[in-house]
Amino acid sequence: MGKNLSRKIKNCWLEPDICKREEVFDFCSEYIDFLSECKTERECVEYMQELALENGFIPLDTFVKEGRKPSRGDKILVNHRDKALIMFVIGEESIEKGINLVGSHLDTPRMDLKPSPLYEDQGIALFKTHYYGGIKKYQWTAIPLALHGVVIKRNGEKLEIVIGEDPGDTVFTITDLLPHLAKEQMEKKASEVIPGEGLNLIVGTIPREYDSDGKNIKGSKDMVLELLKNRYGLEEEDFISAELTAVPAGRAADVGLDSSLVGGYGQDDRVCAFVSFKAIMDIKDPQKTCAAVFADKEEVGSMGNTGMQSTFFENAVAELIDLTTGDCGYLKLRRALSNSKALSADVAAAVDPNYSDTHDKENAPRLGSGVCIEKYTGHRGKSGGSDANAEYMAMVRQVFNQADIVWQSGELGKVDLGGGGTIAQFLANYGMDVLDCGVPVLNMHSPFELASKADIYMAYRAYVAFYRDMK
Repeated sequence: MGKNLSRKIKNCWLEPDICKREEVFDFCSEYIDFLSECKTERECVEYMQELALENGFIPLDTFVKEGRKPSRGDKILVNHRDKALIMFVIGEESIEKGINLVGSHLDTPRMDLKPSPLYEDQGIALFKTHYYGGIKKYQWTAIPLALHGVVIKRNGEKLEIVIGEDPGDTVFTITDLLPHLAKEQMEKKASEVIPGEGLNLIVGTIPREYDSDGKNIKGSKDMVLELLKNRYGLEEEDFISAELTAVPAGRAADVGLDSSLVGGYGQDDRVCAFVSFKAIMDIKDPQKTCAAVFADKEEVGSMGNTGMQSTFFENAVAELIDLTTGDCGYLKLRRALSNSKALSADVAAAVDPNYSDTHDKENAPRLGSGVCIEKYTGHRGKSGGSDANAEYMAMVRQVFNQADIVWQSGELGKVDLGGGGTIAQFLANYGMDVLDCGVPVLNMHSPFELASKADIYMAYRAYVAFYRDMK
């Protein structure tokens, strides 16, 4: 058995045999690049798909069109609407006997542009936004923001836009009130300091032209429209068929004098997405079929046709069963899903020394103490969460111990303070065993989240062990 039989709090950095600092730092250097380049779910899917194809993954559609039967070791890729992704590695056993699945999500809190975003006020051109996911609105003001997304133009052309990331590139921002005039603002509750309708991006201030009397007749909004037309061929109506989002500008970075942390936007849940991606890429010839699911829309309840409440995952499994057996009946699909074992790979709320009274310290995840398993999530009284049974907890624990994984257990803060959900509940709806398992994070849902490099690397090792050894 492994080194975690004692439930004493361990620290990965003090386990040099299983957490080699050079390996950890090299692994997280690649992660920092990923986090810096992939700030939307579309960008994540594009990044992952490109690397997967380079490493032998084949689109499921290719198998279907060729009538090709998958065999052990085949690597199969499913791109769902460029916003969700599934990666399979086919095992020796029948898919009906179940899949070892690690599921994460690619979406993160952000500022989405409204369908008709552009307006002018006080000579300033602005974009209206509608925030996405649970945020503290005041954290998104007075910081540099970049614009990422796609626009489908009137003629059907798809235009990909990234503004604010390259050196010397222009950025955007949302204003806040100066302290000298903020007496009334400072007396409000934190949730009311910045209203949702006040999260508007400054995009220009130069008016287009004046009339002969020097009176402004075409203002900064007109100038912005002219710039969009000249640079991108965009018309104002094209915003209707656009997915444009404002995200924190700039790269992720090392944090601390010892460079032990990664700081950056979107680590909930792209840290778990990245490590599960790296894990599935390293699986070869497994006994059971393995799957990595990268879903969308978790931050808003997993709704929509790319969220985990849709059928995109079970549809892919049905296709695989049909290819391998020649007949995917309803019963075969239900057996495969019910017999599966899953880790819901989502971040945990690490205890913060500045706010330690929000956690039960005996059940609080800590930075540097390894990957965190959470028997249940949900809100007060476990509402809306999945609750893993004792038998499955023991199975995961045994897999991790035998693989010398540094792990810890925790829950999302004190019982009556709130809580949150993951995709675990939707995987559990299939009847499969599910356990939340991910990286502890500080500053969750803020523009700059923090995670320990040791925990990130240990999560990767944990997911590899789960794929390889879960029976």
